[in-house]
Amino acid sequence: MSALSRKERLMTVLLGPHVSEKTTAAAESDNQVVFKVRRDATKAEVRGAVELLFEVQVTGVQVVNCRGKLKRFGQSYGQRQAWKKAYVSLAEGHEIDFLGAE
Repeated sequence: MSALSRKERLMTVLLGPHVSEKTTAAAESDNQVVFKVRRDATKAEVRGAVELLFEVQVTGVQVVNCRGKLKRFGQSYGQRQAWKKAYVSLAEGHEIDFLGAE
């Protein structure tokens, strides 16, 4: 894989931040940030994408596959799409501010 196509791949790995009460607590206590990522993304790709896009140092990545919920629509059942999230641990002194507040 050439360097250009690898960079292009890394630019598509992160889909966006995942914000919830649990992720906010993880950010405050463990200096972690949580992202929604592509289902075929690996830990190495997530690490590379975060370091490339946000210019921070990553110390660890944990990945969680989230199954889609089974939902009912009248008499029939359907299922939400499965997705993947990544808990990214940042090095001491590094942080990512999504709101841009100073």
